[in-house]
Amino acid sequence: MALIKTLRGKTPKIGKNCFLAETAVIIGDVTIGDGCSIWYGAVLRGDVNPIIIGNNVNIQDNSVLHTLHERSTVRIGDNVSVGHLCNIHGAVVGSNVLVGMGSTLMDNANVANNSIIAAGSVVLSNAQLEEYSIYAGIPAKKVKTISPEDAEKMIVKNAQGYMMYKEWYKE
Repeated sequence: MALIKTLRGKTPKIGKNCFLAETAVIIGDVTIGDGCSIWYGAVLRGDVNPIIIGNNVNIQDNSVLHTLHERSTVRIGDNVSVGHLCNIHGAVVGSNVLVGMGSTLMDNANVANNSIIAAGSVVLSNAQLEEYSIYAGIPAKKVKTISPEDAEKMIVKNAQGYMMYKEWYKE
């Protein structure tokens, strides 16, 4: 079972039908929706401000979620995949988003619904990203607009795959 720690009087809240890897760390003011998976080495550190995760979200191996003290929160919508080795620090991520491996999202960045952050990208503080778009680079810039059909293929199918994988680990 993951390390789930109460801190400063706040205990993480975990939704139904979630998979929490044995080496995941979930601390303090963290709320995780239903059907989520938090993978090996992931750290959700709600020690200084809240982290709120929607339904059917996967936070993959060795990713870190944290905030600025009393100045930012992490909010993640539904059906989001956060790739391996990502840092989400006080950013807001909409629903149906794919955050590519090794990406960094800084404080008060706002990632719109139905968007993709390419692997290795850095979304700067206060950035406002557009819906149905792909962002890449350092700093991340819009490189392409995608159709709703492409978003379904590239984003939702990834999240659905992780819904299946988590069930393998719960057996």
